[in-house]
Amino acid sequence: MRTDPRPAVPATFAAKAPGRGPAIAFPTATAAGRKRRRSFGQAINAKGVAEFTRQLATLVKAGMPILRSLEVLARQSRKPAFRQVVEEIGDTIRSGGNFSDGLAAHDNIFDRLYINMVKAGEAGGVLDTVLERLAVFMEKAQKITSKIKAAMIYPAIIVVVALGIVSVLMIFVVPKFQDIFTGLLKGQPLPALTQGLLDVSNFFKGHFLIVLFGLIGLYVAFKLFARTKFGRRILDWMVIHLPVVGDLFLKAAIARFTRTFGTLLASGVPILQALIITRDTSGNVHVANAINVVHDRVKEGDNVAKPLESTHIFPGMVTSMIEVGEETGALPDMLTRIADTYDDEVDTAVAGLMSIIEPVMIVFMAFMVGTIVIALFLPLVSIIEHL
Repeated sequence: MRTDPRPAVPATFAAKAPGRGPAIAFPTATAAGRKRRRSFGQAINAKGVAEFTRQLATLVKAGMPILRSLEVLARQSRKPAFRQVVEEIGDTIRSGGNFSDGLAAHDNIFDRLYINMVKAGEAGGVLDTVLERLAVFMEKAQKITSKIKAAMIYPAIIVVVALGIVSVLMIFVVPKFQDIFTGLLKGQPLPALTQGLLDVSNFFKGHFLIVLFGLIGLYVAFKLFARTKFGRRILDWMVIHLPVVGDLFLKAAIARFTRTFGTLLASGVPILQALIITRDTSGNVHVANAINVVHDRVKEGDNVAKPLESTHIFPGMVTSMIEVGEETGALPDMLTRIADTYDDEVDTAVAGLMSIIEPVMIVFMAFMVGTIVIALFLPLVSIIEHL
């Protein structure tokens, strides 16, 4: 008989499926199993989880049982890591657990938002609807993330290419001109721009390793600084207050908050729990602190709109629409509308930013290379005048 090598589900996830009797406690996962699940997190990205959710939502919506749907998805998966994750979730259900228990055993792949929405769907008997909402939510999140990354990739490539060209000129081309100038000018002083360029070139050529390791050291120091609480606060504040792009990132954060919060509420998750999950998945310290203020005030019996307005993070239009949603009892729908509005604004802002970045980066690159060329030709003009 073949022994199943897959890790068992942690004991902390005691499941009680509707109509299945008492809760079942599963054995504790082995250390090897935990290590393997961490490796899954490296192999499976958010795009893969979004595709899995869409396919699962389609199958469950069509009336296929959840276990049968997982078996179908496991067979057709081309990634061995994801196939094993889906098989382990299916094993959890066969052992008497719920779908959410299987997801919780892989919480490095499926976040708290995902797991809690599935739990709410199971409790309310609307798992198909919740999976559909999750699929839409993740697809929209992927779309907006991809657009923001695309807007950042182009200028990054231009900067890298410009730095590469300048480095080659400074290390290999400019020193050759220095030898020419020394022979032709015979001790005459060089123009200030040319002399400064030669000094920089000599420094690069003589201290290349120092410059290289200095840049690497700055990058490592930046990453370490970003991991500290103080560093995270500073960087998150800068992200939403930067000129031009700060407004873009703030709109993206607002769209993420409203869509996450609205999706959780529409799925039946209690408002306090929904605020905690939204806070933990906000992606920005200052937005998370604002949501935490709202959570504490709602816990004391207040509504959402007024404490949200007092944080001065969210625009007045957002808080006003949330207030209307609370008064009319349609808060989830109103949050979704806000998210759609801000997603459209982010799309427009990204398109406008791309149209501005392209000429700006071209001018930047032309300025850098042009400055070097002018600095090298100024002495030649002086030589020609003397001739």
